Amino acid sequence: MNKKCPIEFTLSLINGKWKILILKELSQEPLRYGTIGKRIPEISSKVLIAQLREMEKDGLIVREVFPEVPPRVEYSLSEKGASIFTIFLELRRWGLALNDDEKVECAMCKKCIPYIAPNMLKE
Repeated sequence: MNKKCPIEFTLSLINGKWKILILKELSQEPLRYGTIGKRIPEISSKVLIAQLREMEKDGLIVREVFPEVPPRVEYSLSEKGASIFTIFLELRRWGLALNDDEKVECAMCKKCIPYIAPNMLKE
């Protein structure tokens, strides 16, 4: 059995344009499929469904079906999915550090940092 590089393994879980954005949206609260789609309007329904299924299979999110009529489905971060936010904080810091021509601004929406102590936000 060939083992993967830890960086390759991590990237395989969050690869693509949409998974990081989906995780970021789920960081504040569990969301329904339609709400995720509204918050990321550029993603197609087909791709959103595929990404959610992959993330559920990889253990990053939890899909909960409520026994109602019509059925209500919510997606939330798993413990494994929430643990990715330490990487998001570093991505934020890196992006701000490279911001020499003012293309980046942190609006402090706090979507990339919900699981990290506020004192870690210092630039």
